[in-house]
Amino acid sequence: MERRRPAGTRRGRAAALAVTAVCLAYAPIAVTELWPYARPGAPALGEWVLGRTVSPEFVAEAVRDRMEPYARSLVPLIVHSVLGGLLMLLGPVQLLPAVRRRVRPHRTAGTVFAVTVYASMAGAALYLVRTPPAEAFGGAAFWIVLATILAGTVGSVTFGVLAAVRGFPDLHQRWMLLCYGFLMTAPLLRLEWGALPRLYPGLDILDVNRVAIMHLGALVAFGALLASRALDRRAAVPGLTGTWCPAPVRAAAHLAGAAGLVWLTLSFLDGGTVGRRLLLAYLVPYGVMYAVIAVRATRARARGALWAAEEWGLHLAALCLAPAFSAATVPVLERAFGLDRPTALVAGVGIGCGVLAYAAVTVVSLRVLHAREVLRRRGEPADGPAPAHTGPTTVAVGEGERT
Repeated sequence: MERRRPAGTRRGRAAALAVTAVCLAYAPIAVTELWPYARPGAPALGEWVLGRTVSPEFVAEAVRDRMEPYARSLVPLIVHSVLGGLLMLLGPVQLLPAVRRRVRPHRTAGTVFAVTVYASMAGAALYLVRTPPAEAFGGAAFWIVLATILAGTVGSVTFGVLAAVRGFPDLHQRWMLLCYGFLMTAPLLRLEWGALPRLYPGLDILDVNRVAIMHLGALVAFGALLASRALDRRAAVPGLTGTWCPAPVRAAAHLAGAAGLVWLTLSFLDGGTVGRRLLLAYLVPYGVMYAVIAVRATRARARGALWAAEEWGLHLAALCLAPAFSAATVPVLERAFGLDRPTALVAGVGIGCGVLAYAAVTVVSLRVLHAREVLRRRGEPADGPAPAHTGPTTVAVGEGERT
């Protein structure tokens, strides 16, 4: 009788197939997206799909709102969009066993991936620099979120490359997964363009963007965390003892997070129907992420998986602190960009979970480096089992973590 694969493996492969399907479907959309802005009337696959899933009027409105801000930076945006489509294809390439399991093809594909990320993000950076936040498509809040995602993408691919060069495959894997997670905000935003108008009839493209940025950064970072944990099946890391997230730290993070959530909730409720819609778009995904991470951390501690418990715990503390960070960021954004309170509130919430997830990966990396430094000082080799050498988009490959 054929042996059944573990549930974690089946879920992992299903997730990998889903990500691959989204990437392959979005690639031609990204490549053709800017054609109508360079030559009015030129065909664009994304507009064609959106016109049939929502309405031609919705598409016309989106084109009209983007025409002026895109006109001053059209060439950099075309570079950004076309190379973004290429990145969607390079991701699934890293899933191929012939690439993933062989050092030379993996390095070659990874080098092409990193160079393409830098070039694509350079195009996006030129657009942001040339466009005042208030004049950007989606407004100032959307501009701030885009700038934060750009910084996170460039930072994560840079740390991923440095980790590979220094011989830290586990850290390389985490940073590259986070990088690709940030890149996935583009296709996921397009999916929300098609889905949210059905959920909220009459919602225009700008309101759809505001709803989407309430949770997109959080969800892609959460996906990167799930993939990292699925690929790293070590029960312990050599040299790692104790915890950087003891009970008092967890309690303080929860208290700060609760205070931040209360403040954000009251602030959104002051915004009437629009505020309640935005609050719902933030709280529901946040609650799901909190529940999953908290359960995984608890189960890891119960079965004695110290490394898994530590990583889950650090990310849970970061997630708890995200609302407090967002609340503290609102007045800063008001003063720095001259924003009104509702716009600053949307921007602060839009960047909160993503920034804290980036911080959590940084702390996890420092935790691993500290453990190796402990071994070095003891004169012991860091010979613990490392994760399989994988590429930036090996999302959910492997048997996964037992729960």
